[in-house]
Amino acid sequence: MWEALSRHAILALLFFLPYPRRKAIDRRLRGRGEYRKLHRADWLLVSWGKSGRTWLRVMLSRIYQLQFDLPDYHMLDFDNLHNMDKRAPRIFFTHGNYLRDYTGHGYDTKIDFMGKKIVFLVRDPRDVAVSQYFQWRYRMRPSKKRLNDYPPHGEDLSVFDFVMDPEQGLPRVISYFNAWLEWVPRLGDVLVIRYEDMRSEPGAVLARVLEFTGTPGTEDQIRDAVDFAAFDNLKKMEEKRSFPLWRTGLRLTPGQKGNPDSYKVRRAKVGGYRDYFTDREVECIDAMVDAELAPELGYGHGAATAKPGEPEVRQFR
Repeated sequence: MWEALSRHAILALLFFLPYPRRKAIDRRLRGRGEYRKLHRADWLLVSWGKSGRTWLRVMLSRIYQLQFDLPDYHMLDFDNLHNMDKRAPRIFFTHGNYLRDYTGHGYDTKIDFMGKKIVFLVRDPRDVAVSQYFQWRYRMRPSKKRLNDYPPHGEDLSVFDFVMDPEQGLPRVISYFNAWLEWVPRLGDVLVIRYEDMRSEPGAVLARVLEFTGTPGTEDQIRDAVDFAAFDNLKKMEEKRSFPLWRTGLRLTPGQKGNPDSYKVRRAKVGGYRDYFTDREVECIDAMVDAELAPELGYGHGAATAKPGEPEVRQFR
């Protein structure tokens, strides 16, 4: 909180600068904050936006509430639960968006993450890109759109045009996943999990994450966390604004009252991207994934559902 206030105060004093200069300073200040958290964190959860991070965050929050007897409805946010009980880990949730603006390292390199324990969460990039469209249209602040080079606020853009946008649509998501997959063997201590596997076997995936990060949960704790963060219950919590706003509750708050597309918890449908496009558009989107996405993730050749059987959770050491 103090870091954000400090950043806003600095930018307010620099109001006279041209916007591109203020934007560069803003991104560098945010990157400095990310750098500090990166080196203080016990482990990192890395993902692209709209990949299911909030869902996993709520499950983890519930696990730590049960393990360390912490108050209900306090959503995990870096070190807030650690400050209540030192046994709770400090977790840095990041998309890696601003770090390079501070360290000066390029978009594709992940050298800043060397030596860290990392959980890398991925989701079918087609579903990610569609969900990101609704985030951009109904939830994202105009200032955030400008800061991150999204299409301008209020622009009349179809779902397909947004998804095909090379800067913030499907091509960018594919590039992000590929860059991380290339670096995983070099980084070492990385667990790769898929959103689709969490949907099919949430308890099993959560158990692997907890084991990997050093806070294994009991069967009862994991079952409780999965039930607590189930889609219907999460939707109700968002409608009721159950998490205190000053305790990161804004993450789980509708963008527009009465508009289901503005909810953080929107559909959670695997392969739901198909519902928004013509057959020809789906063919174009699928062809891009088949041609460009790293096949190790298992999303190519029109695949839009999790594989049957055991959750596909990959661990690299």
